[in-house]
Amino acid sequence: MGTWKTRGLRGSTLENLINLSNDIYRSKKIALVQKIPTPITPMEIDKTTRHITLAYFDKQSTVDYIGAVQGIPVCFDAKECASDTFPLANIHPHQVAFMKDFEEQSGISFFMINFTGREEVYLLPFRDLYRFWIRMEEGGRKSFQYAEMNRKFLVRQSRDVPLHYLEQLDRYLQEIDSLDGAQTSGGTGESCD
Repeated sequence: MGTWKTRGLRGSTLENLINLSNDIYRSKKIALVQKIPTPITPMEIDKTTRHITLAYFDKQSTVDYIGAVQGIPVCFDAKECASDTFPLANIHPHQVAFMKDFEEQSGISFFMINFTGREEVYLLPFRDLYRFWIRMEEGGRKSFQYAEMNRKFLVRQSRDVPLHYLEQLDRYLQEIDSLDGAQTSGGTGESCD
């Protein structure tokens, strides 16, 4: 289990901060987002500490978190990276497929990326991750760089919410709305019934 250090995020603290933030969002009735446990089958248990020492995953997991924010379905995955280069090998094809399907059902998918060396967490919209993914599939980079992150999606920490990612989610939703408005205002006005 990660521990909180006064200098910021360390180890598995990202998920701990997300969990704490989700508890606060739920108590304030702002959002209901839950961690999805990965089903495992324990194979060996240390009898003195009662800790699982060997286990196998029952099935592939899709995302770390799923829920609803003010009526909007959301799903996301939390990832950490110690350098300025995030290898796309850390994201699995079945996760990309699930998030793509989720968005096709009018949900919002994203990643929370913690650049631990910089002590910065970003909300990475699925559309941006998908752009990196397609670039890789077309023979380009098999990673993305810290420099490619959209700075307006930097997630701040506050006294009220340890990792206030809903601010950046709201910013992203406003961006989507303005893009949708621009596309519909330039249309022909014909209906697709």
